[in-house]
Amino acid sequence: MTNDTPADDTAAHDSAALDPAGYETIRGDSGVPVKAWIRGVGVEEQAEQQLRNVAQLPFIHKWVAAMPDVHWGYGATIGSVIPTHKAIVPAAVGVDIGCGMMASRTTLTAEDLPDNLRPLRNAIERAVPHGRSAHGGRRDKGSWHDPPKTALKAWRGLSLEFDEMVEKHPHVRHGRLAEHLGTLGTGNHFIEVCLDQDDRVWFMLHSGSRGVGNRIGTYFITKARKEMGDRLGELPDKDLAYFIEGSVLFDDYVQAVGWAQDFARRNRILMMENVVEAVTRCKGIPRFKADVEAVNCHHNYVQRERHYGADVWVTRKGAVRAGLGEMGIIPGSMGAKSYIVRGKGNPESFESCSHGAGRAMSRTKARKLFSLDEHIEATAHVECRKDLSVIDETPAAYKPIDAVMEAQKDLVEVAHTLRQVVCVKG
Repeated sequence: MTNDTPADDTAAHDSAALDPAGYETIRGDSGVPVKAWIRGVGVEEQAEQQLRNVAQLPFIHKWVAAMPDVHWGYGATIGSVIPTHKAIVPAAVGVDIGCGMMASRTTLTAEDLPDNLRPLRNAIERAVPHGRSAHGGRRDKGSWHDPPKTALKAWRGLSLEFDEMVEKHPHVRHGRLAEHLGTLGTGNHFIEVCLDQDDRVWFMLHSGSRGVGNRIGTYFITKARKEMGDRLGELPDKDLAYFIEGSVLFDDYVQAVGWAQDFARRNRILMMENVVEAVTRCKGIPRFKADVEAVNCHHNYVQRERHYGADVWVTRKGAVRAGLGEMGIIPGSMGAKSYIVRGKGNPESFESCSHGAGRAMSRTKARKLFSLDEHIEATAHVECRKDLSVIDETPAAYKPIDAVMEAQKDLVEVAHTLRQVVCVKG
């Protein structure tokens, strides 16, 4: 294993060592270090072990970076940045390929919004299919039954390359394609109407590549395990199976993951267009523009980048690129503040920052721990669903966003601070 970590890294030990640069260094018995921006927020033991596992892979470039929202995930921690030489770990990218955020500032202000925001939420919910029902079948409420022209047009721009992928890998075929373009999904995906520090209105949303991205991710994770064969047992975790650059499956995966990331980006654009149109039609809302300032960024993806003099593959699983001057979005939890940020281009994080607040506990634990009354109180200032089905998304189930932002102040600067007034959950 090559370890060309700078000499100023702290000495190896079993836990995390303080470093004056703003991060802590986590080391295991072998492998490269993990530089973790976790001061004031911490990391659970299970996630720390996952970070050490990834750090043992023989092709890591320099070190692994952990963001302040880091927490346990499938295969690799959510909130990690993994730079690799001539290899990619599909499970580190995950199955929600291209998941990310989009935000658009409008010319509206708080005074332009009605006192009763329920009709505004209802209009957005009608305009964008969300959630899931009927096991994802044709009657699924989260899918278009008859895709609009905008979705069909977007699909035509994606279909040719998808057909090429299906010809080589029939199992990536999915029944919901154009039907999912411009739709939200489930879980922690959301659409929000927010106010910034100057009471200007923003629209913000969070979603990814939907069912087809999940199919692609799951398929290639399985392929990677089979490709490794007997070598799989040499890994600290079988979910860290990887493809080597130059192999047919590596090239096919790069094509597929790039396609899914494009699908996700277009999906967010279509949703934003539908949100804008829905709000435009709301009674009492004055005419406005919504392209004043827009950001569209992935936080589950892999791409080729240059760091420390080498061209490497950078996998960001629950992390946002934060190059110098680059704009990003760090949402808080349902009912907490969110941030539009400008990257500082910190090389030690591989020019990255967190993708959100990060879960403080599992969804199962949140459902057991918090009551509906507590959720209602925590979201009293937001027009949103206040029922048992969203308890696992209640603000207290996430890390405090203020602590997360403080921990990464050398990675980004805040351009705008947003507070939700309307939230539509998947």
